[in-house]
Amino acid sequence: MKVHVLGGGPAGLYAGILIRKARPESEVTVFERNRADDTFGWGVVFSDETLGNLEDADAPTYAAIRENFAYWDAIDVHTWSPEHRVIRSGGHGFCGIGRMRLLLLLQERARELGVKLQFDHEVDDPATLRDCDLLVAADGINSRTRAQHEDVFRPHIRRGDARFVWLGTHQTFEAFTFSFRENEHGVFQVHAYQFDADTSTFIVECDAATYAAAGLEADDEARTVAYCEALFAEELGGHGLMTNRSHWIDFRTVHCERWWHENVVLVGDAAHTAHFSVGSGTKMAMEDVIGLADALAAHAEVPAALAAYEEARRPLVGRTQKAAAQSEQWFVEARRHLQHAPERLTFSLLSRTRRVTHENLRLREPAYIEALDRWYMEEQGVKSERTLPPMFLPFELGELEFGNRVVVSPMCQYSAEDGLPNDWHLVHLGSRAIGGAGLVMTEMTDVSAEGRITPGCTGLYTDAHEAAWTRIVEFVHARSRAKIGVQIAHAGRKGATRLMWEGIDRPLPEGGWPLLAPSPIPWRDENVTPQEMTREDMTRVRQQFVASAERAVRCGFDLLEVHLAHGYLLSSFLTPVSNQRADEYGGDLRARARYPLEVVQAVREVWPRAMSVRISATDWVPGGFDIDDAVQLAGWLKDAGVDLVDVSAGQTSPDAKPVYGRAFQTPFSERIRNEVGIPTITVGNIYDHDRINTILLAGRADLVALARAHLADPYLTLHAAAELGVADPAAWPVQYRSSGGLLPKMYGDE
Repeated sequence: MKVHVLGGGPAGLYAGILIRKARPESEVTVFERNRADDTFGWGVVFSDETLGNLEDADAPTYAAIRENFAYWDAIDVHTWSPEHRVIRSGGHGFCGIGRMRLLLLLQERARELGVKLQFDHEVDDPATLRDCDLLVAADGINSRTRAQHEDVFRPHIRRGDARFVWLGTHQTFEAFTFSFRENEHGVFQVHAYQFDADTSTFIVECDAATYAAAGLEADDEARTVAYCEALFAEELGGHGLMTNRSHWIDFRTVHCERWWHENVVLVGDAAHTAHFSVGSGTKMAMEDVIGLADALAAHAEVPAALAAYEEARRPLVGRTQKAAAQSEQWFVEARRHLQHAPERLTFSLLSRTRRVTHENLRLREPAYIEALDRWYMEEQGVKSERTLPPMFLPFELGELEFGNRVVVSPMCQYSAEDGLPNDWHLVHLGSRAIGGAGLVMTEMTDVSAEGRITPGCTGLYTDAHEAAWTRIVEFVHARSRAKIGVQIAHAGRKGATRLMWEGIDRPLPEGGWPLLAPSPIPWRDENVTPQEMTREDMTRVRQQFVASAERAVRCGFDLLEVHLAHGYLLSSFLTPVSNQRADEYGGDLRARARYPLEVVQAVREVWPRAMSVRISATDWVPGGFDIDDAVQLAGWLKDAGVDLVDVSAGQTSPDAKPVYGRAFQTPFSERIRNEVGIPTITVGNIYDHDRINTILLAGRADLVALARAHLADPYLTLHAAAELGVADPAAWPVQYRSSGGLLPKMYGDE
């Protein structure tokens, strides 16, 4: 087999090595535009996991790298205001190696295997290399090969919001080092790591506004060095900074819809990129090559091998790119994170991609998490001789105190008749209350019969409803330590639909009712067109909310939540997707929020206890309600006397394109909590105590709500306490305490 490789960087050289191993009979030639000893860049970072992959792929290459790398397993985070603090966490496992040294090692191994290396060989037209069985395009982020077949590869390139520059220094660092500096221009951060005995990579990054304010020029290396040496003098310890084509750039995220075409395949930066803060592009490129070589070894035909390569690698690269996007955004928003104590800043940084968690760090370095949990207890004003995980700390909201930070999220059960909760609701909520959660929320409970989503939804608008809910509240108070809250709402244009298991959001075939909305826009074309609300309608519905709140007082609920999310009536006023009114209740955000705020204020006047509001922090629709709007709204809610914002997202339009992932809504909660200064609940794809503790420690929320996880395990909180070794036998119902002896066996403590 004849193979051409375009690009003699680490990816191209490694491709030559592994393809020769996978297909020993192949003739492999690498074409590189630069000379063999041209030196660009500084160090390259590999994790322990990547080193293991390299060892499995080619032991001699791995051995050569291992003999030449600098290894560390700690991360240091420096903050400088109001005083210099360094927080170290261990157990991370990285190595650094000089890029030039890596290239020379790979060149030597390639020659040893018979790979032909043609340096100083400019290829203006990649098509001239197609006279082969396989062309591997390792020609980097500006790939000519990708550009030549753009219609097939269909690349999408997104420019980042930050600016960064790669520098070098002879200052050495004991750990991978982050340092944050704020001056009159803004916030700068350093990513630094040692890659040989006396040299380190020193990356400086800042947001676009800071870069502009500092007056730096992209290609003025002398000005860049002078500025950064002055700003980071203490970190550099008397050493200077070195340049090597060190220009300020913005990161470009490359995503290609396809990675191969006929006998051409893209690897590394030609196919995809991920922000440097989650690892080097070299690492991803070399792992691509491992995948490509494995596919070539498994499939005799080149097209089948290339298809298998892409199928295997694309999900892994996609996960890395998602993590990289989260990491990149964290650093863009570094100014916001600097308001935190160094302990929280460090943990937030470490957990920014949601791949590193509380439990993960406990396994790496137990002492670090022990100290961090103790710090969180002190910050929250909790005194205890034993260290408790964050989720088990009490939380005060005015006069209301929750025993822990776990919330059973509102979950519609579609099991009521004429709005009346029944024994199903008693068992559903009661079992989760005795399961240990600090707060149990009712399902969306409607303020009128016309405000229901389905005929099976609960209400709080008759004396019978009030009596039934009182029975449930009294059970929770008598039989558990949990507090119970009610969520009141009006379905608006999403009403008069079937039970969930009969077709979610599908209109009733018969027996429906008239719907109300800010504008006469149906949820979908098949749904009932709502009536545009008149001023009289608004007054009547507002009074229905007030009446339900007054009933909630008599029921004895501990907390009341007004539902301004998920496209229901009050939510539909907030977004221009569904509010196209021309009066004072439509138009800009302030006008669209006018009616929901009127309802919230009216409820606040009659509700004397803790009050929350649930919002959708984004529509996930271009031109719709977004996180900036949500921050503004949260500020208005705080001014209206709301104690807590329950931050959800989406479900406001069938055209939404949500971005799912682990704990995917926490960034919205974090921003509202820290910018507005109001406690928040976060929710969404959170399943276990590890995620709960991670979210709380990082300052992304004050309470964490779980829905489906509580359907699967009503006793989730009690089980988490046992698993974490902080079980309190008194938290179990007296009828169940005889099971306590089984807990050590269940969780491996015996």
